[in-house]
Amino acid sequence: METDTTSQDKGKIAPDLLAILCCPETKQEIRLLEKDFVEKLNQRIEKGELKTKGGQSVAEKIDGGLLRNDGTVVYPIRDQIPIMLIEEGILVEKSDIS
Repeated sequence: METDTTSQDKGKIAPDLLAILCCPETKQEIRLLEKDFVEKLNQRIEKGELKTKGGQSVAEKIDGGLLRNDGTVVYPIRDQIPIMLIEEGILVEKSDIS
């Protein structure tokens, strides 16, 4: 069974895909979030503290994330699929990431 490997890899995306992705709103570069930052964001999601750019509360935990270069928006990754919709971007503060 590959459940352990599969669950660990849900927040990852292929390097060649990562190389061509950018923020759909500003065209800034993005980078893959480290696992500990994803866990920190998921804790805030559980508490209902995070909102999307569309103004909705983030209800579903993320497997990974792509951080916009200015450190203010994270595009969620769920099941190895980056959700690159502007309104689905999760608003974060630089203190969330540092």
